[in-house]
Amino acid sequence: MFILERIGRMAAQYSRARNRYLTERSVRALPVEIQKDIGWPAIQDSRPQAEMK
Repeated sequence: MFILERIGRMAAQYSRARNRYLTERSVRALPVEIQKDIGWPAIQDSRPQAEMK
């Protein structure tokens, strides 16, 4: 039974990692202003910004 428990833990770990990746991808697709409003911690400054004139 040890093998089945190990496979179950690995599947759960994979599922959590995939959910986190999909969430991060969705949040990063939002405009920077909205990311700031929701307090997203990893906003990259290298992202292209539209110039305001």
